Parts: sequence; structure tokens; C-alpha cells
Amino acid sequence: MSDFRPETRAVHLPQPPVEGSRPIGMPIYQSAGFAFDDPELMGVAMTRPDDAFVYGRDTNPTVRALELAVSGLEGGAAALAAASGMGAINTVLLALLKPGDHLIAQRSLYGGTATMLNDLAGRFGIAVTHVPENDPAALRAAVRPETRLVYLETISNPMGLVADLPAMCATARELGVLSVVDNTFATPVLCRPLEHGADVVVHSATKYLSGHGDVIGGIAVFADPDLYGKVWHFATELGAAAAPFTAWLTLRGIQTLPLRMERHCANADLLARRIAEHPAVSAVHWPGLPAHPSYELAAKLLPAFGGVFSFELAGGRAAGEAFMRSVRLARIAPSLGGVETRVMQPATTSHRFLGPEDLARHGVSEGMVRVAVGIEHPEDLWADVAQALG
Repeated sequence: MSDFRPETRAVHLPQPPVEGSRPIGMPIYQSAGFAFDDPELMGVAMTRPDDAFVYGRDTNPTVRALELAVSGLEGGAAALAAASGMGAINTVLLALLKPGDHLIAQRSLYGGTATMLNDLAGRFGIAVTHVPENDPAALRAAVRPETRLVYLETISNPMGLVADLPAMCATARELGVLSVVDNTFATPVLCRPLEHGADVVVHSATKYLSGHGDVIGGIAVFADPDLYGKVWHFATELGAAAAPFTAWLTLRGIQTLPLRMERHCANADLLARRIAEHPAVSAVHWPGLPAHPSYELAAKLLPAFGGVFSFELAGGRAAGEAFMRSVRLARIAPSLGGVETRVMQPATTSHRFLGPEDLARHGVSEGMVRVAVGIEHPEDLWADVAQALG
């Protein structure tokens, strides 16, 4: 399937071998363990991520199908599914870092990731340096002998800043530093970071991959099978494994991912441009707008600009809260990537554990409203937004 485009690969997902035929829909292997005829074979299988299935904490046929599917879409050597997006991120970072190491992260990040990096610094003495997402010179200057990893987001949450993946990943590789990229906002439909030199790609499968608001899941994709093996061994002990039903729901969602992303992005394009012209709005953060600092890079790197944007109202936090109370179609809810449009204020939700200084570095104001655009009719969405702004 490697010669097919993502739109085709998303439909024709990998299936486990079955004698004589195979199911069209992926079965749910709801079993915690698997029986063997030979105890020696079971012992060997428990040491390898690609051998026979043994125990659900290691993997499972349904989970393996998800790992193969996302690895194929991202162009990776292997993937590791986890119980949540943060589970995938923490598994990767904890497997690759130790006390005294140094990590470099871009300035604007998802609040959960930023909070976790602060915890790594405080709990394990892992130093963290923040650099712009598009400045390889700053990355080079920040590298130390103990630097082990660079952490980036393809499209940052919630500022929409696009990382210069070709330049940043090339610089990291030249300096012998691993690069990890959160590709949740872009999905492999808009960007495949491994093709730009990244070593690991992480996703919150809760978002666009599953796409229907009924899953909590995560996944990490690796360019190098040896690196995957190292993280897999740690993951089996950490216990952040994905459940078979979660994997099945995510596989079902992936089959419509390219179609949904096309509509998410088109709807966001219409809303962001119209909101930017509204007199009550002081700023819109979406890389598809020419005024956005990532516009030129995004136009080169991405075929579309994503389905999430944030905006600032002239009245600050009170105005943002009034807007959210006034929407009728959009839902006041966390997360994103579902078929319905959702709104929230990052300062009090996704970035709630960050202090004023951290919020300022990430570009999050108290009055900012994030809009995760769904796949409803765009004019219905605009009518809802316009009346709430009015």
C-alpha cells in the first residue's frame, strides 16, 4: 500500500491475516491475553514488539492494526498506541530522557505539554529551553552537550504557529539531537513530519484521527525501528497501553479522515477570514491569513491551513465569555477534531495550569477564544458566530 496516496490508504486499512479470507471491518480482539501451545514461544514473544501476541499491555491485534495504519499514513517504520495523547507524549519523553538531560521546546505549545515539561524540570531536573519554532539558529545556539531532544508542533495550539520542520529537524539531526513533533493539528493528511527529518511523530488520536468525540487515545510513530524498540520496552512497563475498543473506534474514524480534514479546513478558512473583518475582533490567529507570522511558511509546507484558530475580542475575557454564552450551534467544550464545532478559552482550560509568565510566552491571553471548526454547513456556522459577535 506504500505506493498509494493517503486518501486511499486511509480507506484500505491493514488487516491481520485470516485463513482463506479476511474481514472487511476490523474485528475487536477484546482479550487481555493469548494462549500458547509452547511455553518457550511465549517467553520469546514477550521480548519482541513484532512477535506473536501475548498480553494486552504489550499490544493486541486490533491495536496493532491501528499502529500499522497510522505508521503507514505517516511513512514510519513502526508505531506505538497509547491510552491518550498525553500518554503517548509522556511515554516517548520518559523513555528517551533521564535526570540531568536537556530538552529544547518551541515557545508556543499545547498547555498539557507545557505543564508536563515544567513537571519534568521540577521533578527530574531535566532542563528545558524554549526557542522559536522557525529559528534553526536559535536551536543551534541552545544546544548543550546534555541536549537529547527537540520538541515541536507542526501547527501550534492555540496560536497556529507553523514549525519550520525541514530546517529545525535538519539542524537537530546535524547536532545529534532527536526531534519529536506533535502532528495532531495537521494530521498526516496535511503534513508528514518524518518526511521532513523528524525522528518521532506523536498524535492525540482523541482529535482528528478518531474524529467523533468518543475516543481518548494517542499514538507515536517512529522513523527508526531501533528507537521504536527502545520506547516499546519502556512502554510495556509504564502501562499506558491503548484498549482494543479505542483502537477499533480510531480505525473507523481514520477511514474518513481525508474527507473530514478537507471540510474542517474549508470551514475554518471561511470563518477565520470573516471573523478577522469584524469590528469587535482585535486579532485572529490562523496561519491561512496573510497577516499571520507563519503564513508564508505554512503556504509552502501545508496543502491547507488546519481546522482550528483562535481570536481576541476587544473586550478581553468578559467579551470572550459573553461570545461563548451567545453561540447556539457551536458547543462550549474541550478538545477538538470532532464533527461538531467547539469553542473554549485556553487560559482557563487547556492552559489553566500555567502562570502569567508562561501564558505570555505561549501567546495566550485571558480573553482568547479558540474555535475548533466542525464539518457543519459553513454558512450556518457563520450565522451562529455573527450573531454571537453582534
